[in-house]
Amino acid sequence: METKRVIITGASTGIGKSIAQHFLSKGHQLVINSENEDRLDATARELGHSDRLVAIAGDISQKAVGEQLVQAAIEAFGGVDVLINNAGVFAPKPFLEVEESDIDRYMNINLKGTYFASQAAIRQMVAQGQGGTVINNGTVLVDHAIAGFPCSAPLASKGAIHTLTRHLAAEFGKDNIRVNTIAPGIIRSPLQGKIGVEDADSLAGLHLVNRIGEPEEVAEAAYYLAFASFVTGDTLHVGGGHAIGHSL
Repeated sequence: METKRVIITGASTGIGKSIAQHFLSKGHQLVINSENEDRLDATARELGHSDRLVAIAGDISQKAVGEQLVQAAIEAFGGVDVLINNAGVFAPKPFLEVEESDIDRYMNINLKGTYFASQAAIRQMVAQGQGGTVINNGTVLVDHAIAGFPCSAPLASKGAIHTLTRHLAAEFGKDNIRVNTIAPGIIRSPLQGKIGVEDADSLAGLHLVNRIGEPEEVAEAAYYLAFASFVTGDTLHVGGGHAIGHSL
């Protein structure tokens, strides 16, 4: 397969890091991003392949950071073929306890970050005239609510990302720019600890396959979408049947 020039946000840990590892192992050229500079630098050293890897720290909720990532890809590799909007924040909180600051945080990082990074990347893809791919990070919870896991605030932003995917796919299909969403289920990652889940495997029953997912499985899905030339505007569920039913 042809070498792709790939931007991955939120790539210092968890799913984003696994996506970066997967694309690097296949010989592609990467610009990776995280807000935490120390952690990003440590990840870049661990990943290696310094001739094919550029690390740019910055808060993706800032429009200028998305533009900086695209410029870095142009300077290092000559352009952008794939944008993977993986960066995001997520935590449960009862609806009646949600503050305005919560909504601002989710909308700024999740939605605004995805929106403007996509704008910068798609602008460059259109200029290149060779098509491209944008892959957004959503969640199965957009389509499958859980009464005991209230998370309306982050889901408002994630639902907007699912909608954004479809409309960008429609707007830029004529340019051969494909836009899709990956909707993960419960994935083994640092996020689980951050939201207070001490034993992620205890949530296995939320999936029909009766286990949680591994970050490498999301990475494989992202790699598929990067090359799936006849798939656009879709949501690929990587959730072991989470959106369909549960294993009791």
